[in-house]
Amino acid sequence: MRHVVVISTGGTIASRWQGDGYAAEAAGREVLEAGAVPEGVQVRVVDLFTVNSSRLTTDHQLRLLYAVHEALADPEVDGVVVTHGTDTLEESAFFVDLFHHDPRPVVFTGAQQPLDSPEGDAAGNLYDALLTAGSGRDIGAVIVFAGQVFAARGTVKQHTVDARAFGAPDGQPLGRVDFGRVRWSRRVPRHEPLPLPARTGSIPRVDIVMHHSDGDAVLFDAAVAAGARGIVLVGTGAGNANPEVADAVRRAVGAGVHVAVSTRVAAGAVAPLYTGGGAVDLAAAGALLTGALKPGQARIAVLAALLAAGGPDRGPDDADAGTLLRALLAPAAAPQRAASDLYLVDGVGH
Repeated sequence: MRHVVVISTGGTIASRWQGDGYAAEAAGREVLEAGAVPEGVQVRVVDLFTVNSSRLTTDHQLRLLYAVHEALADPEVDGVVVTHGTDTLEESAFFVDLFHHDPRPVVFTGAQQPLDSPEGDAAGNLYDALLTAGSGRDIGAVIVFAGQVFAARGTVKQHTVDARAFGAPDGQPLGRVDFGRVRWSRRVPRHEPLPLPARTGSIPRVDIVMHHSDGDAVLFDAAVAAGARGIVLVGTGAGNANPEVADAVRRAVGAGVHVAVSTRVAAGAVAPLYTGGGAVDLAAAGALLTGALKPGQARIAVLAALLAAGGPDRGPDDADAGTLLRALLAPAAAPQRAASDLYLVDGVGH
């Protein structure tokens, strides 16, 4: 018997029609009872909160992180499933993954159709997530959706309403769920987990500012003035802006703000190719390039580094956050074991 804890947080998978739109309202047990549980899996449900995921805050994500660690404190638990709204699922999954140090998996899933839809995807996605949570090992936090298993890092929501909502623009799935089995195809290297942040205390502000034609430094400077300790600059192309923005980045970094550069392009990595305010100049101004991390997850990397460095009480000039962030953005070490040694499905390596 495999023991899995399901942590319910709301989202479409827990939503019903409210007369003028859908909203999360169902408890975790109701979500679980809407479909079948895989044979040999025993489930315990934790109702953490019930919200549409566009309303999530860092406080919610910290509560979720600690709920996951508390569930895994029980040695009888084989894995955790988190039911979550799809709007910010990629952010919460990556946040949990950055702090996850246990070989047992944390599996995020959700739905594109509400719970009361007769042809919905909630039951199937939850079934696949329970299978994955009861079998995978050393995979960190993953996203299971529409029969595919993706690593949390790099996976984003790619379609607003389609059932196959998630994908990795710069990678392939770790595996697939079909005919009641998880079939693994590859593994990806993972970074060393960050130390757990404090449960309470003020939360550092981290903003996202997008560059565009006619872009200037007004919104970037406004984020600094609002007290941002971190800013993700979403550049054009391979991470480019203009000289005015590059000067604003230099001022912000000089004031102790952590600046990271992502791209608004769907696939591909940020690269120092262009001057004239491009990624070459942004890096010279002190910004860190985020590789293939897209803006939402780049923000989570900055936020997690700040939290892991001790929280905002240590001050905006804390160098530890910069060191941690550089490590998170550097390429992870290659796996030490072959995929066939890593994954277990029903006790058999695959």
